Amino acid sequence: MALSVLTLASRTGKAPAGILVALHGWGSNAEDLASLAPYLGLEDYQVLCPRAPFPHPQVPGGYMWYDLGTQAGLTESRQQLLAWLQSLPSQTGIPLSRLVLLGFSQGGAMTLEVGLQLPLAGLICLSGYLHGLQESGGTHPAPPVLMVHGQQDPVVPLSAAQTAYQALRQAGISVEYHELPMAHEISPSVFALIRNFVLALPTDDSLLETAP
Repeated sequence: MALSVLTLASRTGKAPAGILVALHGWGSNAEDLASLAPYLGLEDYQVLCPRAPFPHPQVPGGYMWYDLGTQAGLTESRQQLLAWLQSLPSQTGIPLSRLVLLGFSQGGAMTLEVGLQLPLAGLICLSGYLHGLQESGGTHPAPPVLMVHGQQDPVVPLSAAQTAYQALRQAGISVEYHELPMAHEISPSVFALIRNFVLALPTDDSLLETAP
């Protein structure tokens, strides 16, 4: 089953400098994070918003990457995301080393689950958490990570973000970490953090794989 993807072209009208892939949260859909694209200030990036493969059982029009209680569907979503991301260089002409993977909440967990396995430019985990660290199985370094979490998050506890941050740091992964006075949300103050992180990423492709 192929992922359904909402595509937003770069706003400059030129060939995109890179790709920002945004993974929505539990019970949401592709349109949710796509609506934030104009506020990020990344006009020369193409934005791709895939829809999670499983319909949410309680939210009409909502989707999920896996069942929160049993984690049923996690393996399938992981495999689909990996295969799709690895296919993007041949589809777009843009190497994985110029792709940033972003996710919110459950999408943030999937960002860390999948993104650490690939030679991407960077990972952004918003109000997310970590399933656990796996061996990448490759020779590429782990992408740098931006983590942002609300100090008053009632859905994903702040302690989950702190635990993930410590685990990533202990694994030798570069992490930029922020705790903000917000709930389970993406407040306007997060936009600048995302933009600054993306624009500061290295653009040298020579040491990274650029094809699946």
